[in-house]
Amino acid sequence: MPIKSYLAHPQKGEKNELINALSSIEQCEVMPANNKDVLILITETENETEEAILKEKLDTIESLKLLAMVSGFNTPQNN
Repeated sequence: MPIKSYLAHPQKGEKNELINALSSIEQCEVMPANNKDVLILITETENETEEAILKEKLDTIESLKLLAMVSGFNTPQNN
């Protein structure tokens, strides 16, 4: 299952809108930074197809200025 962490930068003055938009997506966990206008975003998806759908959702968020991946890994499932 792919797990990725990002720094999400909002459009100017739209931090709360971005928090709300990201929080409404099931695969996302959002943590705002206390001292900067940036958010920490953790995503977890079940497979590459779900990851692609999530990316499409993130690309449509107008309050998102920049999304920079910090770390990502894919944990293989044991069958």
